[in-house]
This record gives sequence, C-alpha cells and structure tokens, in this order.
Amino acid sequence: MKDCKDPSLSSKLDETWKKAYDEGRFHLLDGIIYHRTKHTCVMALTDRTLINTILHECHDSVAAGHLSEDRTLERVKTCSWWPNWKKDVAEYCQTCDRCQKANRATGKRFGMMIQIQEPKYPWEIAHMDWVTALPPGGD
Repeated sequence: MKDCKDPSLSSKLDETWKKAYDEGRFHLLDGIIYHRTKHTCVMALTDRTLINTILHECHDSVAAGHLSEDRTLERVKTCSWWPNWKKDVAEYCQTCDRCQKANRATGKRFGMMIQIQEPKYPWEIAHMDWVTALPPGGD
C-alpha cells in the first residue's frame, strides 16, 4: 500500500482531515483513499451522497434494522471514515423518524403523590372522575 503524501492534497484538506493526513493515516490504493487506524483500514469518504448512503445502509436498511446509535457506530466503523463521523451518526440516529416513533415515551409522566389531610366532616372534600367519549350504549 502506497502512502498518500501529496502536498497538493494536504493543502485542500480542512483541519480535521489535515491532522489525520499529517499523522500518515491516509493511504492510496488503486485510486481510492483509505484511512488507517490501529485496528482497521477503511475507505475515506468526501462525498456527502456516499456518506448518506453509508448511514442509510448501516441504520435504515433491512439488514441494519434501525438498531441503536452504538450499533450503527460499530457498523459504520467497519466500512468507512470521514471527519466528524461519530457526530454525523449520532445526529442521523437521533433524527430517524421511524426510530423516534417506535421509541417514544408513551403517556404523560406521573406527578408526585401528595397526601391530603383527612376531612373532619362529611362532604368537606369531594372528588369527581370525568369519563368522556364513551360509545353509545345499547339496551
């Protein structure tokens, strides 16, 4: 694998990319730039369309199954890299419409229980429950 140390490329990279480039973590193989870490070597992405495709395949696809943010991070980590990828994965999972509908909290949160004083005489305290929207009754 040939090291990707092109000065013209380095000048075009933003600071996030530049740090990884200067540390020698980019490699060029068959015209594709790879990002190397201690344990992996994955394709480095610059195209937002490809990034969105990777996010979709790792979270939304039938094989991915809308799993948690942590599992989506693990899936993305095995195939690609781009600057701020963890932040993008977190945002993608947190704004997934299907996940928000399936994982939303149901009902209102219960309030604190408050003990009332015992009434001293009849009808000092009255309580009424309202039941509405019942279907019409039959005989």
